[in-house]
Amino acid sequence: MARVIPAGLADALDHWLAEIRGVGGLADKTVDAYRADVAGFLSFLVNHEGDTIGRAALSRLTLRDMRAWMAHERARGLSARSLARALSAVKGFVGWCAERDGFDPTPVLMARSPKFQKKLPRPLAEDAAQRMIETVETLAREDWVAKRDTAVLTLLYGCGLRISEALSLTGADASLSDTLRIRGKGGKERIVPVLPVVRQAVSDYAASCPFDLSPDQPLFRGVRGKALSPRVVQKGMEAMRAVLGLPASATPHAMRHSFATHLLNAGGDLRTIQELLGHASLSTTQAYTAVDTARLMEVYESAHPRAR
Repeated sequence: MARVIPAGLADALDHWLAEIRGVGGLADKTVDAYRADVAGFLSFLVNHEGDTIGRAALSRLTLRDMRAWMAHERARGLSARSLARALSAVKGFVGWCAERDGFDPTPVLMARSPKFQKKLPRPLAEDAAQRMIETVETLAREDWVAKRDTAVLTLLYGCGLRISEALSLTGADASLSDTLRIRGKGGKERIVPVLPVVRQAVSDYAASCPFDLSPDQPLFRGVRGKALSPRVVQKGMEAMRAVLGLPASATPHAMRHSFATHLLNAGGDLRTIQELLGHASLSTTQAYTAVDTARLMEVYESAHPRAR
């Protein structure tokens, strides 16, 4: 289905996206996803009503219209998770238009999101995370590359960074202090504490790196001196999985999950972990409580006499 949208609705969509980008500080990828979701919905309306429509058509939407769109999306193979995201975007857009055009968006807002099983984070065991960091240096052909890879993984696990955040550091960060200012998703900043072992790993790498680590240049470099690619880190962990016999879930992002889960296991509170991870919503961080509960149930079922 061609996504042909009348000019009036397309203009409204552009204005809405510009506003949520500016006010909400959303990442470009998130804004692009919202644009695609709402554009798909508006295109459906054009085909559904069989005529050119304008913003006034949004005021005539019924719950039946919403259900027809959702059924259409599922029929073309959209997952429940993706449809839930699309519905959230549509509700936001229609609600924004309702405030400006003075109509009641209740029928749209009443549409219920499809249920789906949220994917739980898959952290590594504490000893596995440690073995990852200890093993990565043995796979490198050059000493400075070994120190680089150790520093990257130590940052992911020791500070709970996303791989994009670790690789966005510059030469100005080569001499780390007790804290590190990180700009995460949507441009949101957070302060994370830096353990001595993390500072030492980064310092060792910086001292051995053969390239000029200017303050405005990438801190982590590939073998040819360009910015280190996330794919290089991912391939390194793939090799380590084979060596250590770890599952496919042992990815760079799993080191961040491990950071959060191990903090929770050690008694860390959710609010603090939320701040350290840079989650906008506490509900995102709460996924780690499910991980911890699942782990406790596994221990219970394997150890309790009545469970065997």
